[in-house]
Amino acid sequence: MPKTADTDVVIVGAGPTGLMLALCLAKQGVRSTIVDSKTGPTRESRALILQARTMEILDQLGLADVVLDEVVIAETLRPGFEKREFSRINLRRLGRGLTPFPRLYVLEQSATERILGGAVAATGTRIWWQHEFVSIETDAAPGVRVTTRTAAGDLSTFIARYCVGADGSSSPVRKSLDIPFEGTTNAATFYVIDAAGVTGLDLNAINVRLGRRDFLLSFPMASVDSQRLLGTIRGDADDVPTESAVREVLRRSFGVDYGESRWYSTYRVHHRVARTFRAGPVFLAGDAAHVHSPVGAQGMNTGLQDAHNLAAALADVLRRGAPEARLDRFEVERRPVAQRLVSTTDTMFGFITSERRTPTFVRLAIIRFAAPIFAVVVPRVRASSRLFGYLSQTRIHYRMSSSPPRQRHEIVGRRLPWNGDNYDSLQSLHWQVHTYGTAAADAPARIAQTLDLPLRHYPVIRNDIFRPGTLYLVRPDGFVAAASPPSSVHDLFELVPRTVQ
Repeated sequence: MPKTADTDVVIVGAGPTGLMLALCLAKQGVRSTIVDSKTGPTRESRALILQARTMEILDQLGLADVVLDEVVIAETLRPGFEKREFSRINLRRLGRGLTPFPRLYVLEQSATERILGGAVAATGTRIWWQHEFVSIETDAAPGVRVTTRTAAGDLSTFIARYCVGADGSSSPVRKSLDIPFEGTTNAATFYVIDAAGVTGLDLNAINVRLGRRDFLLSFPMASVDSQRLLGTIRGDADDVPTESAVREVLRRSFGVDYGESRWYSTYRVHHRVARTFRAGPVFLAGDAAHVHSPVGAQGMNTGLQDAHNLAAALADVLRRGAPEARLDRFEVERRPVAQRLVSTTDTMFGFITSERRTPTFVRLAIIRFAAPIFAVVVPRVRASSRLFGYLSQTRIHYRMSSSPPRQRHEIVGRRLPWNGDNYDSLQSLHWQVHTYGTAAADAPARIAQTLDLPLRHYPVIRNDIFRPGTLYLVRPDGFVAAASPPSSVHDLFELVPRTVQ
């Protein structure tokens, strides 16, 4: 007889996206079960960078301090051309005052999964390892019926309201639903090496080296004397380059060498987005929904934020009484983010890897002449904060189309701006109302009487975004859903179900 388990949400895939989803659901009182065909957690380093927005989410979940104990903090970027290095760019200055985490945080995916997995286990959520996805029925009561098979051939059935495919770029869940994965595959072959004893680079910085034909990125790793090396190697796309061939390119083009490698891999870079992120009671998140080049270190972070967003929507429906239509917001909000990211990284990667004369000339001009000026000027100009916002994913903007025109506000649809003291309240993972500065004397009492939501008041405004007396409706995922003056408290209250829808 097959084993059967009931839950609210079945998550296929125990990678970072699946683990983040399970943790966020558990924190909001939603039951989930994870199934994965692997024998256990990832052991390879794989994805490496945690962006500021991801760190904010980890802080909301009470994990930031645990992560900070293990990360390598990258504070500088070192551009270069071939074997020549230029001045460092101070990355910390770019995000100063915008977030409590204004840097790049280097942590191997295996460590990220270990931390998330430990937190998931503490909630009582179970991971069923060695359970390969076989099929899904989307018309089964109460929502879905997922069948898995163990290595021994035993079948198990998981019954739930919803299913989430967080099972990677080759997603069996996506394929079983015949959802197209649209996009392109770059002709270049990408390599990744976790190397020890590296020479020829600034080992305390992120290095960006361009050449006439090749490029190289490097990141310091937490492992002693280790660096992550990434780049492309020319040649027949059907040939898999050997590590010795890549090592020779590093020596010849960039004057870079290393002792031993802990991990070496090559792959083709894809830029693809699923045509839909939702098919009835089934959702796609992370690499199952979108893949792109590692340029910009956005991939894992985007998947983690997919999970964070989707968990809030599922909790609204399953625990807070919101209508089913609330779940449509996941695709409305997250698919445009994926499309913009894929488009941007595709363009950037194509420019970096192109062998045509004009892109090659422009690359050389940028790195030879613009990079030294960029290193000095950019940290000192206001536009640098916008650049940081895009790279760190703190400037993501959702269209809150359900809000009436009079409710439009510059931060509605954006993650709550950091005010130095307002992020602790987000750890409740609940809808709430914020006020900043000098508010109307009767506003708190009016809100308490009218809204069944917590009120947080911050008397000191530390940025130029918040307006005194304005009421800000904040979702469980930390995004601002609406803004209203005190005189329109009733309108704000009415916006709660509309926004939830």
